[in-house]
Amino acid sequence: MAHSVHEETPLLHAQQQKRRRTPLPWRQFTIILFLQLAEPLTSQLISPFAPQLIRDIGVTHGDETKVGFYVGLLHSLFFATQALTVLHWSRVSDHIGRKPVLLTGLFGLSLSMYCFGLSKTFVGLVLSRSLNGALNGNIGVMKSMMVEITDETNLAQAYAFMPIAWSSGGTLGPLIGGLLSRPADHFPNVFGNVEFMKEYPYFLPCAVPATFAAIAWIVTFLFLKETLPNNFESELPTETPVTNENDENKPLPLRALLIPRVLIAAGNYATLSTIEIAFRGVQPLLYATPIELGGLGLDPPQIGNILAVYGVLNGLFQIFFFANLHDRFGSKAIFTVAVSSGIPFILTCPLINALARAYGLNWAVWCVIGVQIVCSMLLNLGYACIFIYIAAASPNRGSLGATNGIAQMLVSIMRSIGPASATSMFSLSIKTPAHAWFVYYFLLVIVFVAIGTSLLLPRKMWKNQ
Repeated sequence: MAHSVHEETPLLHAQQQKRRRTPLPWRQFTIILFLQLAEPLTSQLISPFAPQLIRDIGVTHGDETKVGFYVGLLHSLFFATQALTVLHWSRVSDHIGRKPVLLTGLFGLSLSMYCFGLSKTFVGLVLSRSLNGALNGNIGVMKSMMVEITDETNLAQAYAFMPIAWSSGGTLGPLIGGLLSRPADHFPNVFGNVEFMKEYPYFLPCAVPATFAAIAWIVTFLFLKETLPNNFESELPTETPVTNENDENKPLPLRALLIPRVLIAAGNYATLSTIEIAFRGVQPLLYATPIELGGLGLDPPQIGNILAVYGVLNGLFQIFFFANLHDRFGSKAIFTVAVSSGIPFILTCPLINALARAYGLNWAVWCVIGVQIVCSMLLNLGYACIFIYIAAASPNRGSLGATNGIAQMLVSIMRSIGPASATSMFSLSIKTPAHAWFVYYFLLVIVFVAIGTSLLLPRKMWKNQ
């Protein structure tokens, strides 16, 4: 009996040691989460008022069926220009450090949002949105920093918090955009006599994330520590053969990163993001379009409130449930369920309009909107899972930035196509009654492609030799 206990004890001890998590470095970790608020705050801010903004500047010349096309174009421009530069910024961060690239990106976010709020023509909106994307390579860089301040015992815990920052930004963005757009109309007692607010009715909501990005720049400059290992010493000709450590921290050439596991992880990230960004483009349009044309006829504050409720619930769900779900079911199962949740989301879109046509905006319509919120929450579970896959796919620690850059480049390409194509299909659907379901067929195809791609992910994470 004693011999039996003696045999089992080392195994049990090893398992207990394996499960023990390293505490997260909360000060630096919190700063990174704080910085992540800037991009969702910026990107989601325009969703509630974008349709009305397009109408106000007159680019559609009163043709309601063209609104969706121009709204999608605005959403896509950011990601199209980001796709051209994000891999460059990520690779630069592998050589000069993460902090300089973050500072450049935050400066670009702030400047471009001030310009967006001051734009009175569609050309001005296009230029400011393009500047926003071109100067911003922060997302891939911050994911690399997450890996560099953690280890394999607490990486999943760290990534579980990432959607919280996005949910918070996704909550505040629509709320600010919906409440503060056209302030002279919505708050006549406060802004009714302010000519600047009448001439630039969308400057106030744009100024909020622009100022936040400026504050984030100061916080980054003063308090964020560089996480990239310093390899300058290894580049000097020394006689000490520390090749293993140096090779682990040495950035690999781009060709060496184009291996199956990197492409599989990046491809799944791209398909997940395509679903999410297409839904985010179509959803406000569906809510803003008049009932007789296939929507719900809601105004920007109502749309902002719906998106804000989703953001709050999504953040709470991630905080209290994701870690336990991940420990129990694993990354692949959760990711597959996440992309599959797009199917019920799509099927509820025509149902909402049918109920609104028959009964008006009654309790049944709001219940179906609630179902859409739940589906969106499930969809967002996929992000933390795929971030873990991408980190595991990197051939070495020195190539984390470039690996995240490849993934983010693919995502930016798909996100540049997704909103414009989805909202254009929505415009076609409401313009021609015979094509009313085209947008939903289009979205279903995207979801089924994502489900198929998810089957390529392994159940156990990749490991370097």
